Amino acid sequence: MAFEDWIRKGHPIVLGSLLVFSIIELSISAFLVAQFNQHHNYFSTDERDRTAFLLFASIWTIVLSALYMSLFFTIPDSVLSSVGSHVCFLLLTWIFWTAGAASITAALGGGLNCVNQNVFVYCGQLNALEGFAWLIWIIVTFAIIAVAIRGVMAARRGDGLKGPLVV
Repeated sequence: MAFEDWIRKGHPIVLGSLLVFSIIELSISAFLVAQFNQHHNYFSTDERDRTAFLLFASIWTIVLSALYMSLFFTIPDSVLSSVGSHVCFLLLTWIFWTAGAASITAALGGGLNCVNQNVFVYCGQLNALEGFAWLIWIIVTFAIIAVAIRGVMAARRGDGLKGPLVV
């Protein structure tokens, strides 16, 4: 199977999984932000602010993943669905998820053991927030690698980064 066939089949799978996991992350982070704002029961402002940043990152990922998936199906030859456009979107998304996942991990001290701690009020939700943040980061990392390979192939073909993701 040619690499382009893998892209045709894998693009919707990767962006679809980003959508699903980002919606889960949105749900968890929105719940936590609402609870923190209503009850002021966060352990530190680091925990509160980093949770809010993950809320932003999940909204960013949901909106742009849905946009890029629709562009891939409707106008695949457009500059909006080009290799360069995908690189920009995925690179910014990767930066957001790297910062978000690393910062919530640092705020929680690397993960929580909910049996032995009583400092963090929403222990299970915070662990899930951290886990899904790293899962999304892994998916975006693999997507960047695939698009980078596709970018090299487009450059060799003479299209450069303006070339379509799939010919």
